[in-house]
Amino acid sequence: MQYDVNDTAAPKCSIRLRPPSARVPARYMLDWMYNYRYHLIGGAWTMRILSLTALAALFITLLSTPLAAATNDKGNYDKDSIIKEASSFFGESTEGLAKVIEKAFNDHGRPNGYIKGEELSGALVVGLRYGDGAITLKSGGTRKVHWTGPSIGFDAGANASKVFVLVYHLPAASAIYQRFPAVEGSFYYVAGAGINYQQKDKIILAPIRLGVGLRGGVNIGYLSYSKEKTWMPF
Repeated sequence: MQYDVNDTAAPKCSIRLRPPSARVPARYMLDWMYNYRYHLIGGAWTMRILSLTALAALFITLLSTPLAAATNDKGNYDKDSIIKEASSFFGESTEGLAKVIEKAFNDHGRPNGYIKGEELSGALVVGLRYGDGAITLKSGGTRKVHWTGPSIGFDAGANASKVFVLVYHLPAASAIYQRFPAVEGSFYYVAGAGINYQQKDKIILAPIRLGVGLRGGVNIGYLSYSKEKTWMPF
């Protein structure tokens, strides 16, 4: 009996072999059976090796994904840590504070640093803002920093207040010393807390103010951060 190569009933193997005629000597039939068995086993082992290789690659991918995420997060602050730091700094934990921090995390993810500082500001429509504090990075860098800039608000008197600034993508503490333009339309206010964004290239700053800090207004245009204190905001 002979099988055609297109016959679905033909034996399945890694290559198509036409079995010899029954009229040929038995030793040729044995040779054909041996070759058929060899290719069948060889094909099966090949499939097994390919399957194991694919499973190993999938396992390595699944294992490396959380490790890469953990490595990236190692240099950043999680939301609970920031809420704890900000609440301790302001001396209170409010619903508004938690919500503006949550918004910042939703918009920009985990910060790699923060600034704790105090400001003196006052505005009757347009005014000035002066501040100083210290920047802290998760990597360990800490620097003293001062800032100045124009502001817009609704209070005729001068107000001293605290400000907590989330810092994103800052490569080193010294990189804070430059002018950061305000992101237009980024001001967000809820339950007595306010936040807005400033950005220069990939670096993003998110100042958070509570209560009296908001009465002095929010910065417009830019804030300039420097090593030394200066009274020149322009």
